[in-house]
Amino acid sequence: MSVTGAIVLYAVTWFMVFFILLPIRVQSQDEAGDVVPGTPRGAPSGFVVRRKAVLTTVIATVVWAVLCAIIWSGVISLRDIDVMGRMPPASAR
Repeated sequence: MSVTGAIVLYAVTWFMVFFILLPIRVQSQDEAGDVVPGTPRGAPSGFVVRRKAVLTTVIATVVWAVLCAIIWSGVISLRDIDVMGRMPPASAR
């Protein structure tokens, strides 16, 4: 895996984890009992993005390290996930 590939893998991992964590433990304005006029009742109240971003960075770094270890070790290769059979056999290299 190249440096660019590792950076792209980290970015994709970070955003996937971020979008998974966004709706977790969010309290709506209706549940908090403090609805701001002009906003929907289901809008988040006291939404803290910084905390979610830090937690996302920690979790994504661990997930990314595991993915990199799997890729570099060769446990799973492109040939293993070639379901269409488009890659030539390993002996043809």
